[in-house]
Amino acid sequence: PKGVEMNTRVFRQGTFIEASVENLRRALVEGAVVVSIVVVFFLFNFRASLITLTALPLSLLSGVLLLNAFGVGINAMTLGGLAVAIGAVVDDAIVSVENIVRRLRLNRESPSPEPPLKVIFDASVEIRHAVVYATWIILIVFMPVFFLAGVEGKIFTPLGMAFTLSLFASLIVAATLTPALCAILLLRGQGLEKESVTMRVLKRGYEVILKKALKHPRGIIATSVALLAGALVMLPFFGRAFLPEFREGNFILQVTMLPGSSIQESLRVGGRIISLLRKHPEVISVSQRAGRSERDEDALPPNVSEFDIALRYGERDPEELTAAIRSDLEKVPGVASVLGQFIAHRLDEVLSGVRAQIAIKLFGSDLDVLREKGQQIEQILRKTSGVTDVLLEPIINVPGVGIRVNRQEAARLGLNVGDVLQTAEVAFGGTAVSQVLEGQRLFDLFVWFDEGSRKDVSAMQNVLIDTPEGRKVPLKLVADVEIVNSPFMINRENVQRRIVIQSNVTGRDLGGIIAEVKAKIVERVALPQGYFIEYGGQFKSQQEAARVLMVYGLIAVIGILIMLFKAFNSARAALLVMANLPLALIGGVAAIFLTGKVMSVPSLIGFIGVFGIAARNGIILVSHYRSLRAEGLSREDVIMQGSKDRLAPVLMTAAAAALGLLPLLFGEAAGKELERPMAYVILGGLVTSTFLNMVVVPTLFLRYGWEDEQTFRRQLAKESGDLLASGASSQRASPEE
Repeated sequence: PKGVEMNTRVFRQGTFIEASVENLRRALVEGAVVVSIVVVFFLFNFRASLITLTALPLSLLSGVLLLNAFGVGINAMTLGGLAVAIGAVVDDAIVSVENIVRRLRLNRESPSPEPPLKVIFDASVEIRHAVVYATWIILIVFMPVFFLAGVEGKIFTPLGMAFTLSLFASLIVAATLTPALCAILLLRGQGLEKESVTMRVLKRGYEVILKKALKHPRGIIATSVALLAGALVMLPFFGRAFLPEFREGNFILQVTMLPGSSIQESLRVGGRIISLLRKHPEVISVSQRAGRSERDEDALPPNVSEFDIALRYGERDPEELTAAIRSDLEKVPGVASVLGQFIAHRLDEVLSGVRAQIAIKLFGSDLDVLREKGQQIEQILRKTSGVTDVLLEPIINVPGVGIRVNRQEAARLGLNVGDVLQTAEVAFGGTAVSQVLEGQRLFDLFVWFDEGSRKDVSAMQNVLIDTPEGRKVPLKLVADVEIVNSPFMINRENVQRRIVIQSNVTGRDLGGIIAEVKAKIVERVALPQGYFIEYGGQFKSQQEAARVLMVYGLIAVIGILIMLFKAFNSARAALLVMANLPLALIGGVAAIFLTGKVMSVPSLIGFIGVFGIAARNGIILVSHYRSLRAEGLSREDVIMQGSKDRLAPVLMTAAAAALGLLPLLFGEAAGKELERPMAYVILGGLVTSTFLNMVVVPTLFLRYGWEDEQTFRRQLAKESGDLLASGASSQRASPEE
């Protein structure tokens, strides 16, 4: 029964969504475990690790409460945003706790130690300036996600909200609870006598690398520029896609036969298709729907059937399975098939009105020209590598009765065109005159002429028409009645006739195929004046999303530069931090190259995320350089000591943010399809930006970041004035306060 089939389909989609949510919940828990291991590994102190990790559940729970306040619930996308943010939400706490621990250790070693509470207070104030600006920069970087429109906006806005709200909550936790816990648990300094073994080993190795790098600044800078140039050169050669493929665990197959095919014929052909599908061990069940009711949301004629295919993936790759199914469908003559997944089909339908990834819409006025040019485009698609499920929207002529009224003869008899055609409509098509109640159902009661009056053209011509004078005349006296061939369906869009050539993609990227098809159409298909082509589907949405992210991304970069200038009151220092952003691009591009060479909308969002985290590390490093210079250290000492002092927080924040993404990269794919490309880019970008940040930025600062003493003091005075104005100076508040 149809109702049972529909309920089964809904159940299958519900099962997929439930599995997606469960997988993301598991990834969230696993990410929290990984981040905890990272923190303990670097700090090697129970109290310090506990304080840092307290920020993890509090930030995530606060983010969930803020989501609820905005009317957004827990779903696959918000869980994905929390999973991506799992490592970033502890970054502010890591920086604060590490600085407090380091200051307490130095204070214990000092010949005239200060009260520990004052040390904790001063250490918190010292780092707060950098932490606040760093977090706000990440929030600014993520703003372009909220300007996405259409389907991509509906998908990624909840993810962006979950990420940014959790990160904002982490800033509040780091600025309030973290120092308070340090004052409670670290006041006596237990276990802080020595630096952790991990950091001692890392600092010794880092010192050797940094000394060599500082001796060869030109080589380091040239190598970085060369790597960046290589990454930029690779970008145009990457494929383009809208969204990655889902693994829903089911397929939906749409089969189209010639117009006029009966329900019985559709079911007969459907039985053969079902037998072919059941040969595959992955196929659990198959159900067919032939046609759809006129009042259905997706009304379809009897010649169109849909097959719901439930799957259980086995050893074969999903692409191998789809290729095998398509190969079997080619054995069924007289049908055109489109195979895909249910959610993917619905997305395609929302994007272009067509259930396929590519929808080439040809607009024009003449149906014969549309059919001819459509067939040429169809042949181009069929001969293009990577294109499958090609289907030309049929414009097929079917026989029908044409009635052309002779106006002069009708007028002579006192009839008008409307009278003649109304009588013909009632005679041959029928009209509803009442309703019949049968049980709980109502049926229209139709009246029309007897079958003998409409069995052929001759009988139709002899149907009698009433004249105003009371006479009856045959229809053939006032109209020409003949059999004519006309299109069974004419589709319009934006008040223009159009024909659609649709297809799916397999084994290649969407952008590459569209570029190739476009070039071939321009070369081989000559369109008359007034005819034009529109490329719809996922390609159009991918282009629009990329444009939005690029435009608003550039605006965000300008916003970052303004924030950095505000933070340092120095254009030179701001540009040095900005130099870290292209370094993040290197690793992100390398990650795309190693994972399929296809850039999608999630990949672009991944670049946005990694830019923010890279900017954070640059701020932490450069702000400490400037603090040490204010204390009177020489240029070389500032670079060496500042770099070693900030090695721990930079490595910890990068490792927590990167390794916290690992659960998204492994395990069952269902539910993680959208987050994986993002995680790959962030992970790759953090690897290169962190390494190069700790080598290139010190080199650049040594060579270009050292301003003259007068300028630096003026900037420092202005920065101190800003801090006093915000009430963030230790001169305005006591440690007890």
